[in-house]
Amino acid sequence: MASIPPDFQQSNYLPPPIAGFSERQPQTIRLYPLSNYTFGTKETQPEEDPSVKDRLKRLEEHYEQHGMRRTCEGVLVCHEHNHPHVLMLQIANAFFKLPGDYIHHDQPEIEGFKLRLNERLAPTAGSSLSATHPDDGDWNVFDTLAQWWRPNFETFMYPYLPPHVTRPKECKKLYFIQLPKTKVLSVPKNMKLLAVPLFELYDNTGRYGPQLSAIPHYLSRYKWEFVDEEGNVVSWTPGAEVDAKVQTKILAGGDEEMQQEDTNGVKKDTAANIDGQ
Repeated sequence: MASIPPDFQQSNYLPPPIAGFSERQPQTIRLYPLSNYTFGTKETQPEEDPSVKDRLKRLEEHYEQHGMRRTCEGVLVCHEHNHPHVLMLQIANAFFKLPGDYIHHDQPEIEGFKLRLNERLAPTAGSSLSATHPDDGDWNVFDTLAQWWRPNFETFMYPYLPPHVTRPKECKKLYFIQLPKTKVLSVPKNMKLLAVPLFELYDNTGRYGPQLSAIPHYLSRYKWEFVDEEGNVVSWTPGAEVDAKVQTKILAGGDEEMQQEDTNGVKKDTAANIDGQ
């Protein structure tokens, strides 16, 4: 079995055939190249809370009024050099997070999640980007990848609900968002939009935290088809050898302050780091 389709193989030495090995797996997912997507920036979106302490305080107030908070985040996947890349945001030049946020207490889950995705990534209505690249603003929320639970009003979240906890304070769902062939994405100026390869995330809790570094595990259940700009399937699972050019790419966003390196190496106590991401 080879990762290169027959029409694109350049070797006369074919691999030995094997019996099928794809039982009880989800449907194959088609990934489009990073170059198919258009990226831009829009007005700054400041964090609702200046610190982790303030965010936890607001979480406590939400729980008292509306019960457990529901949070949804999206795993958006494309490919570069026939290797899956996850689109994620970087805040304050230090912290990483997936697009999405908590859902308002009176909103349906998927509808509220799509609104949050549009708030973060959709071009501003009436902007030059939305005029030249019209987009319907819809999202294909394909599958639930994981659930993380916050037992108490603290920063720790777990991929399971501890048995002694009967009233969790927050549940965060990670959804796999299947990107269409083309789409326009616009990121706030105070953030960066990055395309991070799976091998960069894998087992890298020190940089990305336990939730983001687990994404390669979640996605390993899928088989991939990698498509070029002309729509040809140029590779499929099992994947090709990782290209040396594959690395994290900054796609859009990042103001002048974010572009400068923190010479002191000190991370600010921002609410973006509430989950250790």
